[in-house]
Amino acid sequence: MALIRPEAGRWWVLAAMAGVLGLTVLDETVIGVALDTIAADLSMSSVESHWVVNAYLLSFTCFVAVAGRLGDVLGLARLFYVGTAIFALASLAAGLAQGGAWLITARAVQGMGAAIIFPTSIATISRAFQGEHRGTAFGIQVGIAACFMASGPLVGGFFTSVVSWRWIFWINLPIIALIVAMVLAASDRAANGQDDSAAKDRHAFDFTGLALLIGGLCALVIALMQGVEWGWLSPAILALFAAGVVLIVVFVLTELKVSGPLIEVRLLRISTFTGGNIVFAMFQFNKIAIFVFVPLFLQQVLNRSAIEAGLGTLAAVVPTLLTSYLSGRSTDRFGSRRPLLIALLVNGLAALGIAYGAFQGSYGWMVVPLIFWGISLPFIATTSRRSLMSAVPQTHQGQASGVNLTIQMMGGTIGMALCSTVLLATGSFGLVFVMTGALLLLTLIVAWLLVERPGAAPAADP
Repeated sequence: MALIRPEAGRWWVLAAMAGVLGLTVLDETVIGVALDTIAADLSMSSVESHWVVNAYLLSFTCFVAVAGRLGDVLGLARLFYVGTAIFALASLAAGLAQGGAWLITARAVQGMGAAIIFPTSIATISRAFQGEHRGTAFGIQVGIAACFMASGPLVGGFFTSVVSWRWIFWINLPIIALIVAMVLAASDRAANGQDDSAAKDRHAFDFTGLALLIGGLCALVIALMQGVEWGWLSPAILALFAAGVVLIVVFVLTELKVSGPLIEVRLLRISTFTGGNIVFAMFQFNKIAIFVFVPLFLQQVLNRSAIEAGLGTLAAVVPTLLTSYLSGRSTDRFGSRRPLLIALLVNGLAALGIAYGAFQGSYGWMVVPLIFWGISLPFIATTSRRSLMSAVPQTHQGQASGVNLTIQMMGGTIGMALCSTVLLATGSFGLVFVMTGALLLLTLIVAWLLVERPGAAPAADP
């Protein structure tokens, strides 16, 4: 029996699902300020310490499609509880790590849990809120998640400097307990947004697609991450690149043929859905570049402490608290296209401004660009997610969220690998941010061509 009135249930579930999203975001922003300390404590090399970030992202990318598929097959509520349990246990293990391999493995398992709960939260909100309120709901979700994101650098800096870096993982446990309690207090029907039986799909699970996706992504990411250490022309790196490309191509061809694909590739025939996903890939790339490499710049170049690096990064994340809700309202009022294009322009120019500050070796030159970067970030997330989710039929919402999150996290995984490679190869943080800004401006062109393009014919049901 629900403890909350039915009409209020969906708002409680919205808060809980926003908390879940925030928790996964927290584990992206909280880790950057702690990497140097973790590397020293566990005797890890620079590449190994970067794997602490990318093991989480890579696992997330590989398994988020599984969650999208199982959300349609088994129901969202069951997956929510499984995902939170995995995430909690992996967080406990990460905090207990006694070596680099232990920590990297725990982070990979943690990414698997995040891969389950993240798309579940998006699909649940999409089903619970329809029409003109959907943008507002996503805006509230992004706003609550922004609170977690904003607290990440400060929480990471505080625990690393004052208590122990291990608490950046253990802090997840009480938060998960609160989120689960909120969902249990609401009705199961509200938690799912609709009767799960209506969404079930009886197709056999696509294990072949899963194996091809994991193999292809792992090969590509390992090649990018290890290229500097192993040599870009070494047989191992060349073989990994070749294997990764071949496996991804075979994966796409396979998904187009099977009746119950792991990822509904056919959805990418919808131009707005494709454009929104490209934007989201760059959105995740962008977040990793700033939330991991700005704290590293402050510590390694300007010799700031972990807590000082956390405070310095707040210039980028505090503004998101002010604009997250506004982004949802503006999207409901003006649509996705105009706010998205403006946000990408501002964000790309801000990244170039951050690069200038890095080249000058001055945090002072970074502050204003970091603020504008943070102001524009929620508009990218809210507008693109609303447009791509609204572009697909209601019956494909679970698959749409799975595709969206797979591509988003793929952007973060590749982004971490590329940024790490550029930094290790050149020693220049400025070049990391120049690359990020240039890619954001290129994404602006893609969004202008694809997302809610005026005069475009309505998309057919894939």
